[in-house]
Amino acid sequence: MRTSKDLSPLYRSFIGFDHLAGLIDQASRAEKQPSYPPYNIESLSENSYRISMAVAGFAESELDIESKQNTLIVTGTKIKSDASRNFLYQGIAERNFERKFQLGDHVKIIGAFMENGLLHIDLEREIPEALKPRKIAINGKSLLEGKIPE
Repeated sequence: MRTSKDLSPLYRSFIGFDHLAGLIDQASRAEKQPSYPPYNIESLSENSYRISMAVAGFAESELDIESKQNTLIVTGTKIKSDASRNFLYQGIAERNFERKFQLGDHVKIIGAFMENGLLHIDLEREIPEALKPRKIAINGKSLLEGKIPE
């Protein structure tokens, strides 16, 4: 049994963080995502990341990577194989999949490549200049002098 939490206090208390409360609310309602295909998320540096997915049996043409509205969607569509194949045991899953990853603000996809049955997707967080920390010089005089109404 799943109980729903009331997140309305977050909307009242945190100004400008409503998207965060919305994400938490959405995650709590979301159905459990399947575990196929397995993946790793790796931090390469402070602002660089790599998602590696085990996509054995998939060709590059059968994989699709799409980014929209801070969501990365990786889809695998297996082309029907020859029905005349007679497996004694089939342990390699050849089923279609869709895997979604929620991306943070200012995270963009740099590129993707396949190596040894793994699909690697490189991501980078680019913080806009206006949001980076900056030093404020201390001047002897107020720059607002004469501009403040009395």
